[in-house]
Amino acid sequence: MVGTPGRLIDLYRQKLLVLKNVKIVVLDEADEMLDLGFLPDVETLIAATPPVRQTLLFSATMPGPVIAMARRYMTQPTHIRAADPEDEGITKKDIRQVIYRAHNLDKAEVVARILQARGRGRAIIFCKTKRTAAKLSEELIDRGFAAGAIHGDLGQGAREQALRAFRGDKIDVLVATEVAARGIDVEDITHVINYQCPEDEKAYLHRVGRTGRAGKKGTAVTFVDWDDVPRWGLINKALGLDTPEPVETYSSSPHLYTDLDIPEGTKGRLPRKDRKLAGIDAEVLEDLGETGNAAAAHAPTAPGRRRTRTGGRGGRRDGAAAGESADGTRSPRSRGRGGNRSADAPAAPAAAAHSGDAVEGGGHRRRSGSDAEAPAGDRQRRTRTRRRNGEVVAKPAGGAED
Repeated sequence: MVGTPGRLIDLYRQKLLVLKNVKIVVLDEADEMLDLGFLPDVETLIAATPPVRQTLLFSATMPGPVIAMARRYMTQPTHIRAADPEDEGITKKDIRQVIYRAHNLDKAEVVARILQARGRGRAIIFCKTKRTAAKLSEELIDRGFAAGAIHGDLGQGAREQALRAFRGDKIDVLVATEVAARGIDVEDITHVINYQCPEDEKAYLHRVGRTGRAGKKGTAVTFVDWDDVPRWGLINKALGLDTPEPVETYSSSPHLYTDLDIPEGTKGRLPRKDRKLAGIDAEVLEDLGETGNAAAAHAPTAPGRRRTRTGGRGGRRDGAAAGESADGTRSPRSRGRGGNRSADAPAAPAAAAHSGDAVEGGGHRRRSGSDAEAPAGDRQRRTRTRRRNGEVVAKPAGGAED
């Protein structure tokens, strides 16, 4: 059984998952699970397994909490470090690490040039936010690159579509947030680009470790904003790197081309002769039965009905749904907390001549049709009680109002 802690806990509490016969327990990405707050769920699952078992913990880093977990749930554990004996550094020597201090408005241009470096294969670009990942992916596609995105706003079907296209050589650039890309294992990744400075040295190691696997060479490029220079200084010190001050770099900087083996004269758009991949649209988007706005947007509507759009807390609907139909009948109207008027409210007097009632702002009904054409003198005048300092003020003589 392979699963995330939350899903396994759910099945266990429903008594659909029996753990009393488990012989081996494996915790992958143990340090990341601790950082994400999964420790209580992991402890619950381990407690449900037999005391006599084999326990394996895999982690890219070994912080104190991971070591404490190993001592608590393991008996005389053996620490195995999978690394090159000749590589004494914390980071792998097979990965060429380049740190640039880049301006935010010029980053996309720099990325477009890096993606045209000689020998560049698959590339992963890490972003901090979902919006940045989506925006950068769209911009790279506009520049001619075969790119796709993975972030939290995408459904599972769209994420798997991007991954299949990435593995199947339909795209060669994957833009992802760190959480969405955790656990992705794709071969032949030659370039990793940190679009923003990682939060700490552990995040840096996880990102950079996507390349340079199985004895292959890799390139890791990290962009550091001016505000992130102090943070990068801490990462540089923790990992023992020799780049305390990143080099200020622009898309026109000569050292950008020499450092990353970019052909001279490379521009920010991929030439048409080099656009050979099919793109993410060539990969089938599977319908996984997801719920929510994304699935509802593609749901078929009944004949003769128009799809409405909910406008948030105010409960505003579009004009066709909130107004009157062509045959004079009124469609259902739902009013939210704000009491918003429909988009057809200005056209209500014109429609009132052919139908029964019309709705004014505030939800009050008024008579229409023959009553609306009656002389003003025949209409019933509204009365209003006037108060001053909480006391009722008598009307002037003749019943006229001021």
